[in-house]
Parts: sequence; structure tokens; C-alpha cells
Amino acid sequence: MSGIKDVAKLAGVSIATVSNVLNGTKNVSPQLTQKVMAAAESLSYKADPIARGMKSNKTGIIGVIVEDMCGVFYPYVVKGINSIASKRNYQLIICDAGSTTGMPSAFEEEKKLIIRLFESRVDGIILVSTVPENTESMNSYFEWLTKVSSQHKRTPIVSLERDFSSYGIDSIYYDGYNNAITAVNHLIQCGCKHIGCITGPNSLQIALDRTRGFMDCLKKNGLSVDIQKQLAAGNYTHSSGYRAMKLLLDNYPEIDGVFCENDQMATGALKLLQISGKKVPEDIKLIGYDDIFISSIVEPSLSTIHIQKRHAGIEAANILFKRIDDNNSKDAKAIRKKMPGRLVVRRSTVKNAPEDWILTDW
Repeated sequence: MSGIKDVAKLAGVSIATVSNVLNGTKNVSPQLTQKVMAAAESLSYKADPIARGMKSNKTGIIGVIVEDMCGVFYPYVVKGINSIASKRNYQLIICDAGSTTGMPSAFEEEKKLIIRLFESRVDGIILVSTVPENTESMNSYFEWLTKVSSQHKRTPIVSLERDFSSYGIDSIYYDGYNNAITAVNHLIQCGCKHIGCITGPNSLQIALDRTRGFMDCLKKNGLSVDIQKQLAAGNYTHSSGYRAMKLLLDNYPEIDGVFCENDQMATGALKLLQISGKKVPEDIKLIGYDDIFISSIVEPSLSTIHIQKRHAGIEAANILFKRIDDNNSKDAKAIRKKMPGRLVVRRSTVKNAPEDWILTDW
């Protein structure tokens, strides 16, 4: 059986170069990489991941915890993470906290998943957290996280969607509050004066941020704000958007605009409006959030807020591997990066808006 020394000899390079190529630990020139790969293939050599892990104290695995893998949003984020991980010969363990129903048990599940990942000796974790946004809960959570982490190898964590940098956690996040304001302002500019909102679960901070942006935008523009009439709760699924839209029509019959806190709920709302005989955008204008592929192909196509889903996963993975590669960087100041959002105008708010089908994400 051939070993790494045989590969190095056949390729005419050092053992370290072979290790760097096969493990992705350092950049190697394309010419040398080709030589090493050709030699390894010729000798049918494959690195032993267990032996490699024992020697380097690395498993070649990172954990990813998301809120709900059944949604349309997170697969793109995970794909971005995997595009970086695979180049490093890393594998992913993907965990689902199951929080789209908004149940508090999701937070307890998140903590269990973190412990399991630590026990599996993953080299890093990318986390979409469901911890409640209040000082007591946050302080208690990060004290617990520090204690649990200290019982295992020092494992870097990167937060996705929420900014935990003040707690020493590297963070890639979206500005849900201001993105919501952008969406509602668009409805107002289109002439809407009676605007409703289909919210996400109120147990999730990302949903609360968007709802707060909706409310503040109405107040700033001197429009009515009646929580009982203008808010209807969903859970990020299309079926919940359907039910919430019916509730808005019943409670707020004068409604002429709706902000949905994700595109899946917006597609459900659109279906209900069509069944109810409401014309979109003539009678009621509708805008979503996320810009998933389906938003461009429903009829009429959905105006929305474009979120850089795959790129967010890439950014999170790059930061995580920076921490994995450099042990000293784990003591450095936490990195925080806000991902921009942008308005995408389609025919659910502007009747003659040009079509822009998203066909590459299918």
C-alpha cells in the first residue's frame, strides 16, 4: 500500500507539499498541485482522515445549525458554506433546530445540538441562533456557551443572521429592521395608505426586527398603526401566509398593501388574494422578503428585498476557516459584517415592471 512518502517521491515534491495539497491547508501552485494529484491517483493513494485528525487535532468536519432546513432560504446559505468547505476537504454536519413554528423548544434543541457538535469534536460551528433577544437570556446563554466550550477543544463559532460580536462571536448578519423599512417605503411610494404585515414567529429576533421596521415606517409617514388589525402572524411557510392574509382581509377590509416578512408567506398570501377576487397590484400591492427563486416566477411576480443568501454562507465559512487556521486569531476581536439588502421591484407592486426570472437557483 502506497503512503504519502511514495506520492511525494513520484511527484518530486516534499511530503509537506503533498499534505498541503491533499488537506487544503496551504495554497500550492497549480503546477505542483497537478503533479501531486496525478501521483496520488497513479498510486491510488488516499489520506487516512482518522490518522490525519489524530495528528492535527482536527476532524475535517464543521457543524451548521439552522432554524429550518425545510424552508427555501437556508439551502442556499448551506450551499455557500459547502462551496468553501469542500475546497478544504471538509465535511458538514447539518443540524435543524426546527423553529419555524416559533416554539420556544427550538432554543433548547439548539443547545442540545451545540453540545452534540462539541462532543463530535467538530473544528468549528456556524450557527443560526434562536436565543431570545433580551439581556438576561443573552448573558445567560453566552455564559453557558463559554462554559461548555471550555470543556471541549477550543471551537470557533460564527453567527449567521444575528450580530453577537459584542459577546465575542464572529457575526454575519442582515439589517432586517432597515430592510423592512425599505419594503414598506416602497408600498407607500406606490400609493398605499392602509398597509398590513404578515409577520414571522414572534419568538425569533429576526422576525421582531422586521416587524419593528414595519411599525416605525408607518409611524414616520403618519399612517395608521393598529396592531390588532394590521398584523397577522405567520411561521414563514406559504400555508401560514395564506391563513394570515385571510385574517388581514377580515380584520382590515380597507387594506391596500401588505408587507410579508418572507417570500414563502407572500406566495401564500398571493394565492388567497387571487381566490378572494382581489387583483394584485390594482387592489392590493404585495411585497416579500428574501428574493427566493419562486418570487420571480409566480404570477404576478413578487416585489421583494433581495438577501445575499449564498454569499452570506461563503462569508461565514471564510471567517470560520480563518479562525480554524490561526489559533491565535480566536483571541482577536470578533468580526462583524452586515450583509446588504436591496429592493427588487416586480409586478406585485408595479403592474408594468419588467420580468426578471431567476432560473439559476432551481
